[in-house]
Amino acid sequence: MTDDNRSVSIERLEEGVYLATNKRGDTLRFGSKATDGFSPVELLLAAIAGCSAVDVDVVTGRRSPAEHFSARVDAVAVRENGENTLKDITLTFDVRFPEGEAGDAARTLLPRAVKASHDHTCTVSRTIEAGTPVTVRTTP
Repeated sequence: MTDDNRSVSIERLEEGVYLATNKRGDTLRFGSKATDGFSPVELLLAAIAGCSAVDVDVVTGRRSPAEHFSARVDAVAVRENGENTLKDITLTFDVRFPEGEAGDAARTLLPRAVKASHDHTCTVSRTIEAGTPVTVRTTP
């Protein structure tokens, strides 16, 4: 039986700076005032890229390891009617494989792997696109 629950907790280090901790005890310093870390929006963009990158890298890597593998997420920050959102989120992969039969097989598979990640397997982008509600509450 697997534990399907996912959670991360954060603790305030100082105003605008937080420490996130996952179930395994790994930590990540971040915040809107963290000069040496990611902002929350940057973490969201990194999560989109990272989730799909894992999918794509594993699938194409079965054919051939990439000689170069990078991804970039761009988005436009919009403030409308007092609400902040991101629009036009675009994930771009830059992946190169070695010459030869294995590299050719990975290159051929790459577009399908990217599409499958986007359409089915990347939990992060699928959740964003589904518009999953977020419940917010305080402890008594």
